[in-house]
Amino acid sequence: MSLDVTATKPHERLAKALSAEMDAVNVMIRDRMSSEHAPRIPEVTAHLIEAGGKRLRPMLTLAAAKLCGYEGPYHVHLATTVEFIHTATLLHDDVVDESEQRRGRPTANLLWDNQSSVLVGDYLFSRSFQIMVETGSIRVLGILADASATIAEGEVLQLTAARDLSTSEDTYLKVIRGKTAALFSAATQVGGVIAGVDEKIENALYAYGDALGIAFQMVDDLLDYGGTEAIGKNIGDDFRERKLSLPLIKAVAKSDAEEMAFWTRAIAKGKQQDEDLQTALDIMRKHGALDAVRDEALAWVEKAKSHLSDLPEHEIRDMLSDLADYVVARIS
Repeated sequence: MSLDVTATKPHERLAKALSAEMDAVNVMIRDRMSSEHAPRIPEVTAHLIEAGGKRLRPMLTLAAAKLCGYEGPYHVHLATTVEFIHTATLLHDDVVDESEQRRGRPTANLLWDNQSSVLVGDYLFSRSFQIMVETGSIRVLGILADASATIAEGEVLQLTAARDLSTSEDTYLKVIRGKTAALFSAATQVGGVIAGVDEKIENALYAYGDALGIAFQMVDDLLDYGGTEAIGKNIGDDFRERKLSLPLIKAVAKSDAEEMAFWTRAIAKGKQQDEDLQTALDIMRKHGALDAVRDEALAWVEKAKSHLSDLPEHEIRDMLSDLADYVVARIS
């Protein structure tokens, strides 16, 4: 396999190694997001899908299938399914969060309306099930159906935990394992299942995706407090939306009475002032919350990499290891 050494970032090298497969996925995405009777569907879908996302989740499916020696056509179907499920959740999330920016562009609900975002998200979920059925694998259908349910469950748990200062780190882990890691682990697992791997390899692929997804979300939560506008989101969105992400949970756990009064006003009651984001950052830094989250994300990256040792030796396996490191390198 000849790889393009000019691609410097791990996800770029992976994309180069899978370029033919990703081209096929992109063709299928454009074909399957079409609608004969409702032109609004491809309009809304294209706005988000063509906004320059890394397509990390479908790449994981393709990588797992290639790593496991799969030579059939259905990894393309599964990668498309994974991307449609992901896009549907983003459309719904932006409505729930009342977001105005996604991947550096106005959100679909801002450009069109909430109704369009919700209904097009529903369409993509339905489309994803149509595509995965074409593989003829009940096992694959079960994994992706379970992941879809788990994602929704995680989002609802996050909604109920929002603004609750008693939210624990255990609850946070359940939230991100549902809303983020479930699709990562399903993406890698189904790539192996479609290739007919044994249970040990399937479990390793699942565990790698699970740990990678957890690390990815922890870093995403950190970037909300310490990133730049270039990451395609408004800094401090989680704070303004009063989400109990891990940096805030860790800071609250160590806060004194005066700091707790601040959290109660700004998060529990939502009475925020212009300078509150900076105050929140000051408290987080005082208690080492941001560094502690980074350390936890690093630990999950090491867990992800440890599971790769059970997979066949392959250049793709090395890239998956580098990809795990890159997830945390975004905040280095």
